[in-house]
Amino acid sequence: MDFFWLLVVNITLSVLSTPVFSLTTCPCSDSSLCNPVSSPPRKEVLVFQHRGTLWKSYDWSIVTTVAMFGKYDPDLMCYAHSKGARVVLLGDLPVAQLTNSTYTKLWIKQQVKLAQDQFMDGINIDIEEALPNTEAPLLTKLISDTSKAFHEAIPGSQVSTDVMYSPNCINECCFDYKGIADACDFLMLMSYDEQSQIYGDCIAMANSPYNKTAKGVSEYLKLGISPDKLVLGVPWYGYDYTCLHLTQDRVCSIAKVPFRGAPCSDAGGKQVAYFVIQQILAANSTTGRLWNSTYEAPYFQYKNTETGRTHQMWYDDPESLSYRYKYAKSADLRGIGVWHGDCLDYDGKGKQQAKEMWEAITSFLQV
Repeated sequence: MDFFWLLVVNITLSVLSTPVFSLTTCPCSDSSLCNPVSSPPRKEVLVFQHRGTLWKSYDWSIVTTVAMFGKYDPDLMCYAHSKGARVVLLGDLPVAQLTNSTYTKLWIKQQVKLAQDQFMDGINIDIEEALPNTEAPLLTKLISDTSKAFHEAIPGSQVSTDVMYSPNCINECCFDYKGIADACDFLMLMSYDEQSQIYGDCIAMANSPYNKTAKGVSEYLKLGISPDKLVLGVPWYGYDYTCLHLTQDRVCSIAKVPFRGAPCSDAGGKQVAYFVIQQILAANSTTGRLWNSTYEAPYFQYKNTETGRTHQMWYDDPESLSYRYKYAKSADLRGIGVWHGDCLDYDGKGKQQAKEMWEAITSFLQV
């Protein structure tokens, strides 16, 4: 090995061996809250936490797992544990390193140590880079080895993997989905951003169309994956599209932004949090709330006062999400997941809207 590659390896090992945030003593007022959560089996309600302290307003009567994707917050860990909810860390690894066994072994070791040092309950693996079929076994092995390491080091820990809304090589993520499902505790289906690859008309459409979502779940089930291994992810945000042309039937043509081989994508619009969408709907809509019965999703139009351009906003609200939750219940899925819990206004004028978003989940939990 020449000097350059030796230097690269040494730098890699140094980075992997340094925890991002580590605690030496339990930060909770009750030291028992630093023990791994052990709760009886129940339907999963996984909530991704993205930023700040809005987690204080989550409905902790139904949350079972929080995936901490923002900055590590020991107060969140302590509080979640006091409510019997697990807290798991984000696991992300560049797919280019999957062939590097030294790197992957140290990465797994670091993730386990990080979870132990931060008194967390597992890991949510989120790898969304394109991956050809030929390299899929490497990802399956990584997840299998990670699950084994976590379950041995932290009894009762949870290892989940985020996957596309369909197993059909969406976004060129050609994973071994059945193998991954067998290797970890469950798959978190990212049933949103479903317009990331548009091959037909380049138009504004629903972020999580019901027909597409249900079809994706059925395709996972056809692979022989147990419903108990599937958590249906839903969006608490939408997309704002600028209409290049708008027909009388409200078909909104959008800018062509290619993505991973597709000529058009939802990157032609921009993501908007639910509470902001509700503000725009109330203050600027020119149509009021409209409904698409094919997608089972709401949308509306408004005019940008600065540019004069017409915009079309597609999003999900308690009514549309209830369709997804009821479907998850009818399919006997393991649970539902929310990206993300910080898309709501918990203290301002949107407080009632936030309450209604959480209450909609109860349709899935009801016996």
